[in-house]
Amino acid sequence: MKKLLIGFAFCFFSMHLMSATLDAPLVSEGEGPFNRLILRGGILINGEGAPPTGPVDIVIQGNKIISVQSVGAPGVTIKEGRRPISNESDRVIDISGNYVLPGFIDLHGHIAGSVDGLPAEYPFKLWLAHGITTVREPGSFNGLDWTLKHQKLSQKNEITAPRIIPYIGFNMDWDKQITTPEEARKWVRHVAKKGAKGIKFFGLPKKMMAAALDEAQKQKLGTAMHHAQLNVVGTNALDSARMGLTTMEHWYGLPEAMFEDMVIQDYPLDYNYNNESHRFTEAGRLWQQAAAEGSDKWNAVRDELIELDFTINPTMTIYEASRDVMRERNADWHHDYTHPKLKAFFEPNRESHGSYFFDWTTQNEIDWKANFRKWMNFLNDYKNHGGRVTIGSDAGYIYKIFGFGYIREMELLQEAGFHPLEVIQSATLNGAEALGMEGQIGSVLPGKLADLVIVEENPIANFKVLYGTGHYRLGLDNVAKRVGGVKYTIKDGILYDAKQLREDVKALVVKAKSK
Repeated sequence: MKKLLIGFAFCFFSMHLMSATLDAPLVSEGEGPFNRLILRGGILINGEGAPPTGPVDIVIQGNKIISVQSVGAPGVTIKEGRRPISNESDRVIDISGNYVLPGFIDLHGHIAGSVDGLPAEYPFKLWLAHGITTVREPGSFNGLDWTLKHQKLSQKNEITAPRIIPYIGFNMDWDKQITTPEEARKWVRHVAKKGAKGIKFFGLPKKMMAAALDEAQKQKLGTAMHHAQLNVVGTNALDSARMGLTTMEHWYGLPEAMFEDMVIQDYPLDYNYNNESHRFTEAGRLWQQAAAEGSDKWNAVRDELIELDFTINPTMTIYEASRDVMRERNADWHHDYTHPKLKAFFEPNRESHGSYFFDWTTQNEIDWKANFRKWMNFLNDYKNHGGRVTIGSDAGYIYKIFGFGYIREMELLQEAGFHPLEVIQSATLNGAEALGMEGQIGSVLPGKLADLVIVEENPIANFKVLYGTGHYRLGLDNVAKRVGGVKYTIKDGILYDAKQLREDVKALVVKAKSK
């Protein structure tokens, strides 16, 4: 059954519809953790912005990295005395010539909460199969208890799943609508006590917003916000950052903070927010109403947000169909990897969130392409001046599926002007910093958790080799074939065969199609 509320805007309507996502099976398909796991001869991209270096040997004990050792130069036989010595009880894997990266962090990963009957195994395995070892669940649409249960199972490695950071949408897990600042504080204390790690907001009256953000800081909870059009006039991205918001999702609220000759977006007079064709058509014209790039207003907003240590999690990938719906509708991976329940959810429908392509025109796409250009320019400018930009996918909507949408976000950041090494930094260390977990994950250093991605091809040269479908390339034998795809994902010292995880998902999709 399709639901309008769940997604970017479920809180707007003062009610909460829950979708029944099927529990993940109690089985971990990985190997380990090992007494010692030695990865020999890889080329390291450490996540901190440093260029690739190799060959290196990486030694993992249990779930921790204990050493990262350079063992020579490319093309030179490695002298035995330079390598960590192994013994019979060690697991040793030769990854010579393969690239090793920190586990990727998806800061906007809904666990399939918008489509009834979608199994949690499906996103979990697709995430791991694309090297994603940590996921911030921004809304807990299946209920906080459900998310916390899977968080604990993943933490104990009793299910095949990434590490889960549970956030909850404001006013969920509560039996009444919150109407006062004190009630907002009480709710924040309630979800903190239950075990939530953060809160996602969609906008509130200013006094309630200030109270909730202040209480979240006191409870040491992270905060994220989609600055929805229903509240953005009172609280844009700069307003909420000043009140203590730590991360913003998508891009709403940024153009509004840079309005110069207006206060309210230039809506058509017949606009209705609940008509999603109206909503996304006008969203595609919003950046053009903001201050010009490099103007005093643009620079002032940029600089103050950076001074406030504000994180932008843009999720460009989830809006990409707006600028080229045919591309997204016919992406290579849909045949083998898109669950039939999702496929049905994506199709145009007036009651499904994100299915707004009722009569999507050339002009709509032109508007959105212009939107993307200015949005990308802001992100690149923000990064170049020291701002933190992270990667989130928001998959499960608008023709985007788990894992694949995340890799596409990497490509879009490169299109925005990020060097590929800066993209990797956004996917790893920046995400860890946004979660306050940079001491545990986000780079490949002794003492950190053993979260790693291993791929045979060079992802810095071409992010397409990270897709589960690989990269289509013509060989010297004049035969075109697919190469790449993540080879191994290591999460918390557990070694996963990423190719096998992708085969599992294919089988799951085939079974679902047969019903």
